[in-house]
Amino acid sequence: MKTSKKQVPFKSYSPNQTVLFPERIDDKIYDNHPVRVVDKIINNIDISSITGSYKGGGTSSYYPRMLLKVLIYAYLRNVFSSRKIEEALKENIHFMWLSGNSTPDHNTINRFRSDRLKKHLKKIFSMVVMFLIEQNYVGLKEVYIDGTKTEANANKYTFVWGRSVDTNTNKIKKQLEELWAYAESVCKEEQELNKPDFEDINPEKVEQAITSINEALTGKAVDKKVKQKLSYAKKNWPKNLRKYED
Repeated sequence: MKTSKKQVPFKSYSPNQTVLFPERIDDKIYDNHPVRVVDKIINNIDISSITGSYKGGGTSSYYPRMLLKVLIYAYLRNVFSSRKIEEALKENIHFMWLSGNSTPDHNTINRFRSDRLKKHLKKIFSMVVMFLIEQNYVGLKEVYIDGTKTEANANKYTFVWGRSVDTNTNKIKKQLEELWAYAESVCKEEQELNKPDFEDINPEKVEQAITSINEALTGKAVDKKVKQKLSYAKKNWPKNLRKYED
């Protein structure tokens, strides 16, 4: 007698299903997760020297304490590139929780890091790391590949959460200095990549450039699309630049 094959029970899978009450990200973050430790530490430090660097008025800015938390946590995860931090804020649940679902882009992160935190980030980061090590939350260990210490990459030193690692203070400070030097090199490299090819641009220079182009093309056969582009540029670009300056 033939026996029928039992049906395999699969768990429900509905990726596009909507829910009446959306889940809270907080419910997915473990109570003892490192991101909560960072959140608590940064919530309790004085950042008046940072907030005091902002001018009043204008458009709203991302909350500096949030950006500071994101940067500190990113560095503790060996993520130093502003582009990778931007990516993590959209894809990594821990970064999303820490930022309150805010999604500053890499330019905003870079400006905050280089302008607002220029004199503060290294000190704050080092203090947080030393506190975490003293409280046995985190250790800092050198990474070796095939017996050779890795050089000039983000894995040169790795933060290890929840494990006891060599806590020699002087050694840790030396490692932090080297790690910081790497983080600074990444920041500098990204700023150079984002640097525009032109300097000291202003509405008058744009107007002069467009006028010069039009004069050079006078009496010559010029593609209709080029003429339209020049006409648009002359009408809008200087005006937009003045608006940006305001």
